[in-house]
Amino acid sequence: MRISQILNKKGSGVITVPATSTVRGLLATLDEWNIGAVLVVGDGGAIAGIASERDVVRCLHTGGASILDGPVSGIMTAVVHTCTPDDPIEGLREIMTEHRVRHLPVMVDGELVGIVSIGDVVKNAIDQLEAEREHLVQYIQH
Repeated sequence: MRISQILNKKGSGVITVPATSTVRGLLATLDEWNIGAVLVVGDGGAIAGIASERDVVRCLHTGGASILDGPVSGIMTAVVHTCTPDDPIEGLREIMTEHRVRHLPVMVDGELVGIVSIGDVVKNAIDQLEAEREHLVQYIQH
């Protein structure tokens, strides 16, 4: 199965914030959309990083509440691993596990076309298991 199949089910919408946005603004965006991470974009819309709840918590621990009024660029993860719609989902699991990331932007020719989370990967695995179970039940009953 390919990543494109996940995007076909969930859609390709991606929430972003500018690198100059405050951490407080980032938290408002995460809350508004009920999500755990957003892509951080620089000038021209290029991906500058990714900022997650985990990034905020770690920086609050080390820098205190003053980070809330600082820029997202100060807390984001600058190294962003990506994938393409044609990549197999199994490879996505490996990347997420190896690099300890929970979100991967999906890119085509340098353009952002979606984002896939660990939740999407788990949901896909559950859906596959459910389909296999249903198939086996049908097979046994006939």
